[in-house]
Amino acid sequence: MNDVNIVVVGSINMDLVIFTNRFPNKGETIIGEEFHRIPGGKGANQAVAAKRLGANVDIIGCIGDDIYGKEVIGILDNEDIGTECISIIPNKNTGIALITVNKHGENKIILSQGANSNLSPTQIRNSEHLIKKANVLLLQLEIPIESIVESVKIAKRHNIPVILNPAPAIKLEPALLEQIDYLIPNETESKQLVGKDFGDTEEIIDTLKEIGVSHTIVTLGEKGVVFNDQTGKIIHIDAHKVKAIDTTGAGDAFNAAFGVSIAEGKTITESIHFAQTVAAYSVTKSGAQPSFPNRSEVTGKRNN
Repeated sequence: MNDVNIVVVGSINMDLVIFTNRFPNKGETIIGEEFHRIPGGKGANQAVAAKRLGANVDIIGCIGDDIYGKEVIGILDNEDIGTECISIIPNKNTGIALITVNKHGENKIILSQGANSNLSPTQIRNSEHLIKKANVLLLQLEIPIESIVESVKIAKRHNIPVILNPAPAIKLEPALLEQIDYLIPNETESKQLVGKDFGDTEEIIDTLKEIGVSHTIVTLGEKGVVFNDQTGKIIHIDAHKVKAIDTTGAGDAFNAAFGVSIAEGKTITESIHFAQTVAAYSVTKSGAQPSFPNRSEVTGKRNN
């Protein structure tokens, strides 16, 4: 394939993951099981997932001048992801995520932004040459909101479709939301976006449509996906039934796969089916980036 260009603006982390039979209660210490150090960050995760699905990928982000920074940029280079617009921030740690995974594959995550908090609008402007050649721009919210706004502004200037995965969720201004082509929150994030505790996902999608979001795709885990298609019709698609080992990174796999498919010219519905297949594959393996499939693993076809 290799004629699809994806640019990711986002976080680059090291994930410190411990597996346990159950989550500890407040004030409780329990004995865990395996421990792994795994490259992560929503930005880096989506970049790796998109690259493995056959796209050309560049990432714009920041790392610290520490051992984890050297490790993660080496991994991105090994994946053949463009790293020319990654800045190394002196005297700052690379972003760290502390992740606990229980026996059901559920996770709890605490994030230290580290160098990710230094990703500035100036760095985004200096990376415009990458953004303007993209077929799709992928964004998340583990970096400063001012840099998200600047990224969207540049993308709109060059008519680049924007996908925003609003995680971790914060209240976003309508002026930003109305410029998003594809908004992909999970169920909790979708409620936080509208600032109300709606019980109906369709009502949330309608509310975001009124704000100006072209398409909202709400991922519901094992309950599937609800979205509005090109005609405005709200559709529910059931999830694939698989045995989950670790759900860490499943949302990133979904967003990356959706972005690659949209960049290839597929419809929203086709792209969601593809994204669900990739995400379902990812939860059957441990870790985020280690669980992301190559194109051939989800389509049975070799990458061109």
